[in-house]
Amino acid sequence: MAVAAKSSSRAPVAVSAPAPAAPPAPMPLAVAEADATASASPTVAAPVMSRIQRAPVPMGGIMGPMLPAQYATDRDNYKHRDANAVHLAATDPVSTFSIDVDTGSYTNIRHMLNEGRLPPADAVRTEEFINYFDYGYAPPVDRSRPFSVTTELAPAPWNSNRQLLMVGIQGYKVPVSEIPAANLVFLVDVSGSMDEPDKLPLLKASLKQIVPKLRAQDRVSLVTYAGATCVALPSTPGDRHATITAAIDALGAGGSTNGAAGIDLAYAQAMKGYIKGGVNRVILATDGDFNVGTTGVQALKDRIAEKRKSGVALTTLGFGEGNYNDEMAVELADVGNGSHHYIDSLDEGRRVLVDEMSATLMTIAKDVKIQVEFNPGVVAEYRLIGYEKRVLAREDFNNDAVDAGEIGAGANVTALYEITLKGAPGARVDPLRYGKDAPVEAKGNELAFLRLRYKAPEGGASQLIEEPLSAHVAAAPSERLRFAAAAAAFAENLRGGKYVDDFGYDKVAALAHGALGKDEGGYRAGMARLAALAGGMQTEQPVAGAFIR
Repeated sequence: MAVAAKSSSRAPVAVSAPAPAAPPAPMPLAVAEADATASASPTVAAPVMSRIQRAPVPMGGIMGPMLPAQYATDRDNYKHRDANAVHLAATDPVSTFSIDVDTGSYTNIRHMLNEGRLPPADAVRTEEFINYFDYGYAPPVDRSRPFSVTTELAPAPWNSNRQLLMVGIQGYKVPVSEIPAANLVFLVDVSGSMDEPDKLPLLKASLKQIVPKLRAQDRVSLVTYAGATCVALPSTPGDRHATITAAIDALGAGGSTNGAAGIDLAYAQAMKGYIKGGVNRVILATDGDFNVGTTGVQALKDRIAEKRKSGVALTTLGFGEGNYNDEMAVELADVGNGSHHYIDSLDEGRRVLVDEMSATLMTIAKDVKIQVEFNPGVVAEYRLIGYEKRVLAREDFNNDAVDAGEIGAGANVTALYEITLKGAPGARVDPLRYGKDAPVEAKGNELAFLRLRYKAPEGGASQLIEEPLSAHVAAAPSERLRFAAAAAAFAENLRGGKYVDDFGYDKVAALAHGALGKDEGGYRAGMARLAALAGGMQTEQPVAGAFIR
């Protein structure tokens, strides 16, 4: 079957303000489908993947003109995942999941809100909102154990009859000067759809920020893919800054998207420059739509799973909108022992590629799994907030063949459980009329028993950490728990607000503003302002359109 070259779905459009009494009529579905054909993938999406077609958003008055009409033909792909359910500790006391250090969902939603539109619910992953921020956990005392564990139990801000359990993991920190030699292969999508300001130009500017940090012992390659693949820069010593910068500057966009062939070539380049004992990683930068060659997500995941055995990891960077395949970018990073980030600004490019270089590139623990066994003598109900894409079966915890998430040097990971204590008001599940729970004795003052498994970066058998968690409830949550709760509530509101009672955007913003702390870079304050923006859009109140990072 002949495949047309993939073109941009965001051609220049004349924009004018709509008349107040006559809002623009919605584009007929047939027209929207026809206009999207040129940029949409010819493959059929899986039933669980959301196909988003955004209608134009009226933005008159002080908000300026209506957003461009091309949003009517956007076809971004997001995988649907049901929110984690409430579990009864008496009948289902064990929760098991893999850690996750992705942040792409938060910055993608930030991008949408800054454009004046609420996101589709499927684009929101609560754990990525929580984990975008640093919570100042104490690092491990030495490197004999790669991360420390911090826990806290305090009342939930949206319902004081329930508690929030925070489990925080902090990886040991490594100065940039101590990062082992790195062999980096940047796999760059240069297809036609990347020829937009927030795609290839932003990618090139982001990549150039890392160049001054590269050292003589590092190796850098550039592989491009469109209708065909190309080695734009063979493996080059990192201190040849002018050569690397010139290769980045020379990148241009055009053609269809054979990403699978690009992946094969990138891994081949990574093996040519492989550094034993170093950091070996492919960094895939794309708007996420493959339309030539192997395009199915599962087939691509199988390919990446096989290639990770070589010791080369995969990180994905997402850009732009219009045909953004979020599902593919996220799942390839997960199976490739890497992380997924969405770059919505040059500032974010610097944060991911420069400021957090060690956390992004250097793995200190692999296949990190968390298992919490709740004491039914103390806990009536619990719910894991987020991590829907990382939930594991109970038996997977002890199975070293089951893949899980990685943690980088200096990275921190936070998980929140909402808990109802036994006998306390606020339970979401009514007792049975005809059943009778067997009596359960509380074991000491234990709320739960925490287990963590992880492997060393070079692999081998997993190691186990175990510790009981106290049932002592703090009188008030700490600053970091308040902000983590605000991030979680913000995401849960964007997903529909099913589990946060009436704790709306205004309360989220107030909670976040009260827990800013030092806030280097202003990222926490930015989230508080985003919550206020979302609240304004929800109530159709005019909101200033200033960019928020």
